[in-house]
Amino acid sequence: MWQVAGGDGAALGKVYDRHGPLLLAVGQRILGSRNEAEDVLHDVLLEVWRKAADYNRARGTVRSWLAMRMRCRCLDRQRSAASSKSSVLGSTGARRRQSATKDDPSRAPDLKLAREMLRSLSDKHRTVLELSFFEGLTSSEIAARIGAPIGTVKSRTAAGLAKLRDAMQTSAVWGGQP
Repeated sequence: MWQVAGGDGAALGKVYDRHGPLLLAVGQRILGSRNEAEDVLHDVLLEVWRKAADYNRARGTVRSWLAMRMRCRCLDRQRSAASSKSSVLGSTGARRRQSATKDDPSRAPDLKLAREMLRSLSDKHRTVLELSFFEGLTSSEIAARIGAPIGTVKSRTAAGLAKLRDAMQTSAVWGGQP
């Protein structure tokens, strides 16, 4: 990341080559559209170019820093689109998901590992994490959606994240990668 912060365009290219498939898959999952996900990915890479010096290794890996930036930008776009649609149509309506294309980057090995780790969680833990991460729901919204008390949602979220963190730290693929 320090090379990117120093203005090294080739380093940014390496960041894209290494993390682009994951970021694109996150964007597609949240937005439901490859084209929109590509637009957001482009914005995220521009943001990384400008703010690479903000990366703090003590707070997490480059992969997690990038994934959170992608997630946040996708949720911002989703909310903005819902807001625009609401003002035009007078109601928010449900989000429409498009099916993934055949060249879906979710076939990448790191995403396979992520899916395996998520599958290793109980349904209760996986559900709250997916609703939070991919749909951007708050704990209150998740509680209403699954019919559970908010404290239960928060406990399941914390426990699920702890289990994923442990699994990632023991994984040679994720634990050792910047």
